[in-house]
Amino acid sequence: EADMEGLLANALRVGDINTRVLAMLDGAHADKLGVPEPTEVRTTATEGKAILVSGHDMVDLEHLLKQTEGTGVNVYTHGEMLPAHSYPALKKYPHLVGNYGTAWQNQKFEFAGFPGPVIVTTNCIQEPRRAYKKRLYTMNEVGVSGVQHIGSDRDFSPVIEQALSMKGFPRTVEPAGYTTVGFNHRVVLPLAAQVIEAVQQGALSRIVLIGGCDGSQWDRNYFTDVAENLPDDTLILTLGCAKNRVIHSEKLLGAKLANGLPRVLDMGQCNDSYSAVVVALELAKALDCSVNDLPLSLVLSHLEQKAAAVLLTLLNLGVKNIRLGPSLPAYVTPNVLKVLSDNYNLMPVNSENYNDDIVAIMEGK
Repeated sequence: EADMEGLLANALRVGDINTRVLAMLDGAHADKLGVPEPTEVRTTATEGKAILVSGHDMVDLEHLLKQTEGTGVNVYTHGEMLPAHSYPALKKYPHLVGNYGTAWQNQKFEFAGFPGPVIVTTNCIQEPRRAYKKRLYTMNEVGVSGVQHIGSDRDFSPVIEQALSMKGFPRTVEPAGYTTVGFNHRVVLPLAAQVIEAVQQGALSRIVLIGGCDGSQWDRNYFTDVAENLPDDTLILTLGCAKNRVIHSEKLLGAKLANGLPRVLDMGQCNDSYSAVVVALELAKALDCSVNDLPLSLVLSHLEQKAAAVLLTLLNLGVKNIRLGPSLPAYVTPNVLKVLSDNYNLMPVNSENYNDDIVAIMEGK
């Protein structure tokens, strides 16, 4: 018979290691690219030649921006590259003009409609359609048969040449659309006093983290439904590609709390879940309570290995009352679920009735 307690202890050690890895990545990004800043990002087209960058690798993007400087080619981010616009070392390039599209699972339609070459720097690539396969480029560990690969020298000359040979966007779309990124823990923590005061004065009823890995299943609309139907005095933290279920909501666009804080704070990539952890720990310290005593609820969208690592990080920190969905991953067997439920009150989301979950969340359950 399996030693469930021993297995759990080993899994939690993975969570501890992941916490340290996320901290190292967070620090490395800040050291190399500067501390993220809240930044408005254009989400509509700008006239001109264009290259699209998807994936996660900020350093690859920096090399591309240097090589495209002065060429007349605009650069757009896609998917998990959206947070790039918040880093000072990247946003200083005026030809980093905006973000195009949404999350990775929509790439077959979004890449097909983009009028220039597309670079995928890390995972989250799908079998390409013929409509864009000849203008698709991969990097690092990513590779697809019949698709051009950029080597470790990061020479983007073929991409730039192809961009210059294509039409690009024929006009600038007005009025422009925008989303705001860059709410890293270094930005949010100085606002802690405002958050605490809002909680104490009753202007902020609850903080809800909605994030993780997104996918194409229909029941993932649950995360949008929860975000849009939470009371107006709730603060929503979001990150990972699942944030696309929140930041593109017209209902939440521009929404603010009574004290003027934005209702939705985009904390970054899935890697930036570290920021959410730091904010929770520091708020708990300021209020002299445990993380589980905070007016904080977590609703996590699960898909693959990164989401598993983040979940183990949270469990290692003793975080309870996590909702996970839209369906439980295969490794959460009935026996595993019982252990996680008994020890951490981890529970599946109620994708058939999100209102029941909202009621429970607002009651701190």
